[in-house]
Amino acid sequence: QVQLVESGGGLVQAGGSLRLSCAASGSYHMGWFRQAAGKEREFVAVISWSGGNAAYADSVNGRFTISRDNAKNTVYLQMNSLKPEDTAVYYCAAARYYSGRFDADRYEYWGQGTQVTVSS
Repeated sequence: QVQLVESGGGLVQAGGSLRLSCAASGSYHMGWFRQAAGKEREFVAVISWSGGNAAYADSVNGRFTISRDNAKNTVYLQMNSLKPEDTAVYYCAAARYYSGRFDADRYEYWGQGTQVTVSS
């Protein structure tokens, strides 16, 4: 069983930055998803096990950066130039196969989520 624990969420003004962390064990590809109130969960970013490949949703590309430190078993999501529409609960998730990286159903393990609120 893989345990994922997110941290780093909070309240920030528009234009500000936050860095989310996800403590994760095991050799998995790691993704970040988010779910805003009343909306479906959506893909944000993914990074391969080696860290050599990453992909982003169009809505965050150029503003968010995903990275990982396998020595620390931690995945990060650096979020810059935050907008009110980025407000959501952010989840990290682990997948065995990179081919399913955009599909939440292909992720086997999920964290409990961390709230990010961006005020205008």
